[in-house]
Amino acid sequence: MSTVSVEAHASSLRAAGLSDEHVASWVAAQAQQTTDFETDCAGYARFFHRCDDLLQQLPPKPRRNDAEAAAAGALLASAREHRERFLATHAEALYDRLTRNRSLFLRLDALVMEAATLVPGLTPTRAQLAAEMSGLQRDKDGIEIDQGIFLSHVLASERAGTHLCHAMLLPRPEAVELLPQLAADGRVDLGAATVERRSRAVHVTMANARFLNAEDETTLELTELAVDLAILDPATDIAVMRGGVLEHPKYRDRRAFGAGINLTHLYRGRIPFLWFMERDLGYVHKLLRGVARPESVPDDVHGRGIEKPWIAVVDGFAIGGHCQLLLTMDYVLAASDAFMTLPARKEGIIPGLANLRLPRFTGDRIARQAIQYERKLPCDSPEGRLICDEIARPDEMEAAIARVIERLSNAGAVSAIGNRRALRIGEEPLDLFRRYCSAYARDQAYCAFSPALIANLERNWDAHNRAV
Repeated sequence: MSTVSVEAHASSLRAAGLSDEHVASWVAAQAQQTTDFETDCAGYARFFHRCDDLLQQLPPKPRRNDAEAAAAGALLASAREHRERFLATHAEALYDRLTRNRSLFLRLDALVMEAATLVPGLTPTRAQLAAEMSGLQRDKDGIEIDQGIFLSHVLASERAGTHLCHAMLLPRPEAVELLPQLAADGRVDLGAATVERRSRAVHVTMANARFLNAEDETTLELTELAVDLAILDPATDIAVMRGGVLEHPKYRDRRAFGAGINLTHLYRGRIPFLWFMERDLGYVHKLLRGVARPESVPDDVHGRGIEKPWIAVVDGFAIGGHCQLLLTMDYVLAASDAFMTLPARKEGIIPGLANLRLPRFTGDRIARQAIQYERKLPCDSPEGRLICDEIARPDEMEAAIARVIERLSNAGAVSAIGNRRALRIGEEPLDLFRRYCSAYARDQAYCAFSPALIANLERNWDAHNRAV
């Protein structure tokens, strides 16, 4: 940080009523450059501690006056500048230390918690996260942005980022434990999703009936378990994903693929930043690339993961995150009255990997119109058919599903998997995915805690008046 910036921030702190002694101590703790890893871990941690100590002397965000808000902004900004500097130099060394030179696979949630222990203040602790989760999104200081900065630097490293992607593609242990139940009963009901064998196909049904099958903090882990189970099931050759029957009065007893993220929960502060990353590096990536094995890097020519072709069945609508899922599928069957949207502009967030994937289907212009200008894509339209492979009447969907499964599976699983892998390696190699997610981690973190997000949700969603 430049001398001018330090002095400007120090002036903000004094204007908020922080003592000269505390401000001087904060200024003295500034780290102007990086040195060796061990020295910087200690030095930068001291600065993060000073920033947090001063932040705690200010009132909570909803009760701050203008001077106090400016001081909080100065403390948060200076700490983030230090995190960027530390990680630009030490991200790989830090990741190697956390994973024992990449011999240990840590999922995202475990990784950010271990980082908070090794370099205190680099990422928030579990206690700090719990305290922020108790408030509305607008009332948070956005300490989860620090997780986004950390993950962005890890994913920017080819060595560390590839290993992290690999870790997130491994099957969850709970899914492996459920395989005997699926074998014995032919069905596993996880609540937010069910997995059911029907002949040589395994069907995953997403179920959040009260909220139009929307995704939130209650559905993510269970959906990933369902996807793992479907992929790992040795008795089936093809997987089908469909939305369940809804309870909403407007759509009662009708199916819908899904309404994307639960915006009310987002507004209420219930969906953490890490949710976005775990979703896209977890089950959504598994739909595209399959489940990895520990000894084999995904798509490595010397090894193979475990994967199946996926069919998406779109009833009603595929909005936001559910539209994103269609871009990972091998085949999309849609009802003639269904539609797709990516209302990212109305929400104020980035629509996952859609920015990377949608142009491959629709071209750049339609992709920009869908993402930036809310263009609605009826499934049974020239533009919709660029994403949807087949259209059927709503009353003929069951017969159409059976026909598609038979047609896609009668040539055998080996060639189907080989062909999808070959297409994937050409279109979206793991390195491209990793580099996109590096940018996505930082940008989505800032979006999630932007005042614009709150304004968008209040204006376009009437979020403050909706029942949870």
